[in-house]
Amino acid sequence: MIFNRRFEGKGTLTYIIYAFAALFEIAGCFAFWAWLRLGKPIAWLAPGMVSLALFAWLLTMVPSEAAGRTFAAYGGIYIVASLVWLWLAENRVPDRWDIGGAAVCLAGTAIILFGPRS
Repeated sequence: MIFNRRFEGKGTLTYIIYAFAALFEIAGCFAFWAWLRLGKPIAWLAPGMVSLALFAWLLTMVPSEAAGRTFAAYGGIYIVASLVWLWLAENRVPDRWDIGGAAVCLAGTAIILFGPRS
């Protein structure tokens, strides 16, 4: 068996949680970017901070026994979400190297989350 039975059936839920966490993290970080780098009003920070708090809360909802493993696996989802943001919010199309790198990261995420544990 490739995947650990403890989290059987929770893969989809995990990826959904990670996807929303990534959305909130990127939106929160972008609020700070917009204020500091794009000259947006300081009021952008309030929703940015709320968004970052939601991101942190969502990571606690992932069915994992170790925070570090949760954060490591999330990294792959964050990379993919960042490239989606690049494409949709910044109108820059990811190239084949971006997509290939993201695929490798997603494979790593799956191995970290669902690999057999002793």
